[in-house]
Amino acid sequence: MVQHSLNDTLEGMVARDFEGRSNEDKADFLKHTWCDHCAEADLGMDQPIEYEYKGIVTIEGRCLVCRQPVYTELTDDSF
Repeated sequence: MVQHSLNDTLEGMVARDFEGRSNEDKADFLKHTWCDHCAEADLGMDQPIEYEYKGIVTIEGRCLVCRQPVYTELTDDSF
């Protein structure tokens, strides 16, 4: 189990190594976000955690503007 929503856990989640990504990839993933709360793109995130759940790889963090959780689901095109 890994941490989800920065304070919850879900059975079956597999932690992944966000820090193991290239600096370019990390910067790109942290910048290009969508915040449902702000309803705006590319506000950025911090406190990233990366995990896989039910075959979907997700990077989760906090919006730099409103501090609510934001999620980026990675597709094959993202790698």
